[in-house]
Amino acid sequence: MVSLAEMRAERPGTFSDGCPTRTVLDHVMGKWGVLVLVALSDGTQRWGELRRNISGISEKMLASTLKTLETDGLVRRTAYPEVPPRVEYALTDLGADLMTHVLPLMAWVADHAATMVERPA
Repeated sequence: MVSLAEMRAERPGTFSDGCPTRTVLDHVMGKWGVLVLVALSDGTQRWGELRRNISGISEKMLASTLKTLETDGLVRRTAYPEVPPRVEYALTDLGADLMTHVLPLMAWVADHAATMVERPA
C-alpha cells in the first residue's frame, strides 16, 4: 500500500487544492460517477438500461454524469444512425483499467456497509 506522503514525494502537490487529481476524484468517486462506472463494468448499455441499473438517478443527472465521464475519457458514447436513434455507452480502455481498481473497493463497501451504518454513534 502506498501512503499519501509517498505519492506526494513522487508527485509533489498530489491531491492538493487546485490539483487535477481533485477534479478526477470528484468525477470518478462522486455518488453518481462511480455508480455509472460500476454499471458499465458489466458491459455496453443503452440509456434505459443505465437508468434501470442505477436506481434513483434522474435523467438530468445521468446525462450530465455520462457527458463528464465521456469528456474525461472513461466512457465511450456510440450513436447509431438509425430510426429510432440508438445510443450505447461503454467503458473505454482507460475506464476499464480504472474499474480494476474501483470494483474491489465497491465490493468492500457492499460487504461492510450494513454493519457500518448500523453502528451506534
